[in-house]
Amino acid sequence: MMDRITSQIPITAQSGPEVRRETGGGFGAMLQQELSKPVEFSKHAKTRAEERGIEITPSLIDQLKGSMVRAQAKGATNILAMDTEKAFIINVPHGRVITAITQDEMKDSVFTNIDGAVFL
Repeated sequence: MMDRITSQIPITAQSGPEVRRETGGGFGAMLQQELSKPVEFSKHAKTRAEERGIEITPSLIDQLKGSMVRAQAKGATNILAMDTEKAFIINVPHGRVITAITQDEMKDSVFTNIDGAVFL
């Protein structure tokens, strides 16, 4: 029969440093920390959202935060976060929305200087 391995047992590599698995912290704590960071809109992004009729709701903010967390986990720094109606260019390390775009404007747009895309 297999014995249970507790999460506090050190796992060591033959030629590397000791690695411990931790409970009560780890990814869950890191995720909560990232989700608690505010999403900031640049002056340009605020202006564009207002001009284009994009409503910034708490639900949208939560979606943008989730997009940033997922992108950061993959190492992306500048992303396009989009759904069928709107898109945002976001600088992930600074948690800052750079611009906001509507569906009509997406049709003929080319997005440059991004290293990832996330669907809201």
